[in-house]
Amino acid sequence: MATAAPIKGIHWPRTLRARLFIILLAGLAMAHAMSFAVLFSERYLAARSVMFNTLETDVATSIAILDRLPAAERAAWLHRLARGSYRFVLGPGLPGNPELEPADAEVASKIQAAIGAKYPIKVESIPGAARHLQAHLRLSDGEPLTIDVTPRGVMPVADWLPYVLVAQLFLLVLCSWFAMRQAIRPLANLARAADTLDPNSNTPRLSETGPTEVAYAATAFNAMRDRIAQYLEERVQILAAISHDLQTPITRMKLRAEMAEDSIDRDKLVQDLGEVERLVKEGVAYARSAHGNHEQASRIDLASFIESLAYDYQDTGKAVTIEELGDGAIVTRPHALRRILTNLIDNALKFAGSAEIEVQRQESAVFIRVLDRGPGIPNSQLQAVLQPFFRLEQSRNRETGGTGLGLAIAQQLATAIGATLTLRNRVGGGLVAEIALRQ
Repeated sequence: MATAAPIKGIHWPRTLRARLFIILLAGLAMAHAMSFAVLFSERYLAARSVMFNTLETDVATSIAILDRLPAAERAAWLHRLARGSYRFVLGPGLPGNPELEPADAEVASKIQAAIGAKYPIKVESIPGAARHLQAHLRLSDGEPLTIDVTPRGVMPVADWLPYVLVAQLFLLVLCSWFAMRQAIRPLANLARAADTLDPNSNTPRLSETGPTEVAYAATAFNAMRDRIAQYLEERVQILAAISHDLQTPITRMKLRAEMAEDSIDRDKLVQDLGEVERLVKEGVAYARSAHGNHEQASRIDLASFIESLAYDYQDTGKAVTIEELGDGAIVTRPHALRRILTNLIDNALKFAGSAEIEVQRQESAVFIRVLDRGPGIPNSQLQAVLQPFFRLEQSRNRETGGTGLGLAIAQQLATAIGATLTLRNRVGGGLVAEIALRQ
């Protein structure tokens, strides 16, 4: 069970399911205990009333019989008149203590009420480990008679009763667990759907069936998901429109600048316009990498795909080599995967001048690594560099710092194709960018 948090002196579990389970089980158990206590009390009072009424009747009848029998025949009747909790003894009996406990005093009062005033009686408690009473009286002819009483439990517990109680407790636990499971399952499904919310993916929508409250929450969540997808689509369309509208004035400005007389200012202006144009294009590319990528997955030969990518770089004179190449086919979005690897290789070429590619296949995943021997990245910033517009080189020089979107685009596309992008520093210097594709 999850770690507990103290709340007003009570250590509650952290999960809602466990808390509701404990509350429901405790309530049901207390209600069951109260019902059992009431029934037991009612049965106890009824059994005691029946026992005392029977005691009064039997004792009165037995003494009347013994008093009317001849003295010589009384001994033969003693075993006939004996009962489970008392018997009759001819003689004065044993010496005892006249001071009685409240429970013994009640039994003595019932015996006195049964005998009446005709036979003076004295009741004493006999010392011993168990409860033991003796009532002393004399019959009409003066012969002493002792009523030897060993009070028993009013209502002995049946042997099968503990098993019934255990079965009932087990049934309470089972019903409480099932109730909590049914109550928490929709909430858990909603939490998982919110945690993996991706309007672009083909994940199934939440089921809108079940209890009214659950169906309403699922409907509202699905509607929210649709609205988010619509907003993201509108964002891409706006950025695409802005990019399209900016292309024309930027192109005109570049042409005018190039037609101007040669000067240092003209070269700087052309360079700045090129950087603005590249920034606009990469901004739109980043937006589209997060949304709007409707490329269908297809089966590709991984070795041929990596070799083709490396040969394209080598044809342009770039130092891109393949160190290890796993074979086999994978199912993925090839254009998105190519853009990811291109961004990673470009990043390695920019900071190290060369890049190495490794491909390893394991049982449930394919790992594609792009390695370099550049300066690497501080460990504290390995995650930060995957955020948009974050640059380790804080200057505004695009040649050294870039736009800060290359790795962010790779990260977004990796998420879109169901892969994981991880950066770590290489032993001996440099960086390793690893893409894990689950198959």
